[in-house]
Amino acid sequence: MTAKRKDRQMNDSLPDRWFYGLVAVGVLLNMTGLFPPIMELDGALYACIAKQMAQTGDFVNLYAVGTDWLDKPHFPFWVAALSFRVFGINTFAYKFPALLFFLGSVAYTYHFARLVYPKIVAQVASLVLLTAFHGVLSNSDVRAEPYLMPLIIGAVYHFWRVFKGTPASNFHVLVGSLLTGCALMTKGVFVLIPIGAGLVLHWILIGHWRELLKPRWYVAVALSFVFTLPEVYCLYQQFDLHPEKVIFGQTGVSGIRFFFWDSQFGRFFNTGPIKGEGDKFFFVHTLLWAFIPWSLPLYAGVGKALAGLFQQRKQFFNQPGPEYVSLGSGLATFALFSLSGFQLPHYLNIVFPFFAILTAQFLVGLKPIALQRWAIAQTIIGLLLIAVMAWLLNLVQPEHRQLALAFMLVSAISAFLLFRQNNLMGLTGRMVGVMFVLASALNLFLYPTFLRYQAGSAAADYANTQPTTASHSTILYEPGTGVGGGSFWSYEFYAKAPTQYARTDSTLSAQLQTGSQQVFTSAELADSLSNRGFTVRTLAVFPYYHVSQLTYDFLNPTTRSQTLSAYVLVSIANE
Repeated sequence: MTAKRKDRQMNDSLPDRWFYGLVAVGVLLNMTGLFPPIMELDGALYACIAKQMAQTGDFVNLYAVGTDWLDKPHFPFWVAALSFRVFGINTFAYKFPALLFFLGSVAYTYHFARLVYPKIVAQVASLVLLTAFHGVLSNSDVRAEPYLMPLIIGAVYHFWRVFKGTPASNFHVLVGSLLTGCALMTKGVFVLIPIGAGLVLHWILIGHWRELLKPRWYVAVALSFVFTLPEVYCLYQQFDLHPEKVIFGQTGVSGIRFFFWDSQFGRFFNTGPIKGEGDKFFFVHTLLWAFIPWSLPLYAGVGKALAGLFQQRKQFFNQPGPEYVSLGSGLATFALFSLSGFQLPHYLNIVFPFFAILTAQFLVGLKPIALQRWAIAQTIIGLLLIAVMAWLLNLVQPEHRQLALAFMLVSAISAFLLFRQNNLMGLTGRMVGVMFVLASALNLFLYPTFLRYQAGSAAADYANTQPTTASHSTILYEPGTGVGGGSFWSYEFYAKAPTQYARTDSTLSAQLQTGSQQVFTSAELADSLSNRGFTVRTLAVFPYYHVSQLTYDFLNPTTRSQTLSAYVLVSIANE
């Protein structure tokens, strides 16, 4: 392949009508996540916090399980609470703003890539980001990550324009700092790593290290923390002004210190009040499934980029690459999380925009023969994914299983017929089709089946619709301290009547002084109350399974009952 021909390939682009059609399919497949109920644990907890904020109008204090809550910053709760004010307290209102933020990250990824690369790289990167599996999953199981993604890549985009001396640089400094401040108010100070590490690495590698000395970047840092002052104010009001409050089992807890140190560095070094168990290779194997169907091109792209760094290390100042931001931000954050003592799969979502650019750059740069081989390999992966999903549907046997299988078959055949050629258009089109099949089957058929076993939301739906229970408030009996767990949060969110917690027997007994009350709790705890002198009458029983931790025994209907526990809606009175 001649250099001229390769340059022509790099400057080609996907036809606009096909590109925008694939973007529309990508948006649609992510929209399927709007329909399943909010999933426990974290999603339901965050929804409850935002619900209370919306109902009370108190946007300063965060409460969970009836007490002060100090863990995540305020920004996602503010957004969700405002959405509740507009759309009401429901699933759509909780998930919709997160989807909009996610789509904002796709737009920013496109525009950042478009500043540096040919149009085709920006197009492919956008489609990769729209269809990477864990990004799609996070639009159904909504936590903080969909909010963080556009705030991080958006800040990088605006700071890149400042670095390149774009007109209206002051505007881009301001907007980049605002997005950085919002990111800080979403996750904490470690968001400065994915925002800043790539830019710093790029400046060093291209010989512009003096960029670090320019006042505009110190202004940007200062402005970012100025935009974080609403978070600092709220934490000061709720915690620092009230050292008598018992938080994490002790008094004198500073919310500001927790925000700037314990919530981030405490988790990294595993010395804070919230601890985890770190595995240095956790994200290496997690990324293999989290970035499906693009994980192998991503690893190849990162390997090629690293190899290029070592091969050209003496040529950086003469022949710099288009940008090292994506590599620097992606790998610095990956390394940071890998070394951390607290690790969860969704943490990596925040650098998916950078990974999408690396993946797109690799695929676009392939020679035609190599691209054909990659297209065939990706097609095999796509067919295997569809086969696995078909197997899951046959195993789980959801309602309308035959419809789901027919829908999968028609969608898959359509995608493979429309995109038959083994070129970049065919590869991206097939993968978008594959992910449309997977997301639709998962969100429209499988998750509705799984979430029937989320006892809290099932019980709340029952309580809301039964004449004997709909008008009664519910006591959520969950003894212990902290935020607890189980299936209480989804009941709290979906219940239309008021709810209140009882964490001790004495509290429950005091709440029963006016007569019998409606109580939601586990069957085991209800039995223990009967043995401790309370009068318990069962109103309804609900099977429970922690649906975010699927096992084969749960998926299989013949063994599912062995994996279930029970929650109950009961009437309880003092003897």
